[in-house]
Amino acid sequence: MDEVKDGKPTRPYRSRIREENARRTRQAVVAAATDLFVARGYTGTSLADVAAAAGVARPTVFAAFGSKAALLRQVLDEALAGDDEPVPVAQRPWYRPVWEAASGGEVLDAYAGVCTLIGARTTRVFETVRRAADGSPEVADVWQMLLRNRRLGATMVVERMCALDARLRHGSDVEAAIDEVWFYNDPAHYGALVLERGWHEETFRRWLGRSLRHALLSDPD
Repeated sequence: MDEVKDGKPTRPYRSRIREENARRTRQAVVAAATDLFVARGYTGTSLADVAAAAGVARPTVFAAFGSKAALLRQVLDEALAGDDEPVPVAQRPWYRPVWEAASGGEVLDAYAGVCTLIGARTTRVFETVRRAADGSPEVADVWQMLLRNRRLGATMVVERMCALDARLRHGSDVEAAIDEVWFYNDPAHYGALVLERGWHEETFRRWLGRSLRHALLSDPD
């Protein structure tokens, strides 16, 4: 039932409509920014360009995100997660096979699937950030954040393997194992083999799983 204020019923559903409209506007802006950042580069894209492509006013974009760098971070967050829901990658349903794996090898096979999925969504945006990082301090900060987050992802994988008593090729040198997972979880590998060389995604996933197994496990089979 509607609440009553000053003798007049309020309309809670109106705020929900406004929230949904605001969310759709943000989604349109993020989609436009993603396309423009990839096509024109970060420095070649202005907030006015994004606003025009999204069909909104520039102040609307600024009010929603505050800066172009903040918009870039949102583009990356949604590319990694697949949507705008505030759910961490490690808690996503498509990440669950990593947690449900029963052996170190199964963990790496499942993680290869995760990397393939993420690579399909992020490779071109990651490359946009990498290219812009040298000439823009704000983008350099974003690039360093991406490197740190990839290493955190690698750490979770190795810790999961250790919890399953997997026999690591590096023995007790967990840091070396994390470094190798960090190397292989780079979306640039997806870009090189799938986008440039035309590999099928399933072929790439199997290659990545085998590569991770041989790099990390003392008994890769």
